[in-house]
Amino acid sequence: MIQVEQALAIIENNCPKMPIRKIKVRKSLGFILAEAIYSPIDMPPFRQSAMDGFAFLHSELTQFEVIGTSQAGDYSNIALEKNQAIRIFTGAYVPDNLDTVVMQEHTTVDDNTITIDKMPLCFANVRNQGEQIKENQLVLEKGTSINPAAIGFLACLGITEIAVYAKPKVAIVVTGNELVKPGNHLPKGKIYESNSIMLETALRGIGIQKTATFNVKDNLKATKKVLKNCLSDFDVVLVSGGISVGDYDFVKEALLSNGVEELFYKINQKPGKPLFFGKKDETIVFALPGNPASTLTSFYVYVLAALKKRMGFEAINLPKIKRKINIDFTNTSEKTLFLKAFYNEEKVSILESQSSAMLNTFALANAFVCVPYDQENIKKDQEVMVIPIN
Repeated sequence: MIQVEQALAIIENNCPKMPIRKIKVRKSLGFILAEAIYSPIDMPPFRQSAMDGFAFLHSELTQFEVIGTSQAGDYSNIALEKNQAIRIFTGAYVPDNLDTVVMQEHTTVDDNTITIDKMPLCFANVRNQGEQIKENQLVLEKGTSINPAAIGFLACLGITEIAVYAKPKVAIVVTGNELVKPGNHLPKGKIYESNSIMLETALRGIGIQKTATFNVKDNLKATKKVLKNCLSDFDVVLVSGGISVGDYDFVKEALLSNGVEELFYKINQKPGKPLFFGKKDETIVFALPGNPASTLTSFYVYVLAALKKRMGFEAINLPKIKRKINIDFTNTSEKTLFLKAFYNEEKVSILESQSSAMLNTFALANAFVCVPYDQENIKKDQEVMVIPIN
């Protein structure tokens, strides 16, 4: 049995990045860049007006003859005299021999003549060529997570394809004779199966859409067969249940018999002690405890880190912050505890119903309070480690 930090280190060292592939920029939301991107053009590619108004050559003059118009998308590089100006609109081309744009609100217009009532500074309201970024300048670094603003920026530079790390295909294998799919009649002795939909939802939350769920009875032969297929067809396999030491827990045996290398089994923590992590070739495997709160805790702390490593994220572990706790607390278990909690800007409150089988308070939690295995007594208002999960 290992400690939490050891488990996290093993995960980080054994999760290979997914293959690199080219995708359309418009479909790249949530992907991680696998290569740095450099600008193919200056942006803006020409001098642009930042305002609706009038472009002119800055001098001591305040009155100008308006001899033309420049709209966005037009190109006219006519040479103007010192006392001449053009009507110009936001984003339009500023002719080479003009250097300033006055806002239309700061002028008085009389037929084809304008008088500037409030003179702007020289070069005002003109966006210079390459002001935002210059040709061959770095746009986005390798490892950047693509968000809507990044997509817009890339599009305005004319970039249509980028190299990213592929997102993994994930198999969810749910074991247990006692499980019934929600919506069906619930016989005595049975429970509704919730872990698969919970895990599917958590996976969608980080942009993983390619998932498949497989249900298997507590039978060694059937478990081996399902896992064999999943190991060959998916990048990540998540098994729910069957990883403890009961007479009908066959998952670990089935994994090992299918050639999965055990990297760790059991962590000195609560909930989620019987957690298995292994890999076969490029496929990684987590066998998670069957209790719902244990499953979700293990997902947030360990599975999420592994998935982010595979997808190319630089920072893979959940952030940690400090908050003052709302009660005295004693940890006599000699295990690291992940306690469902709710935090705000000042304090953190440990919620009720911490049982590994209960999700009711998990639905209200926005964090874990992490109590190290070697910390026994915590006093009210003492700062503790908080791991946000919202």
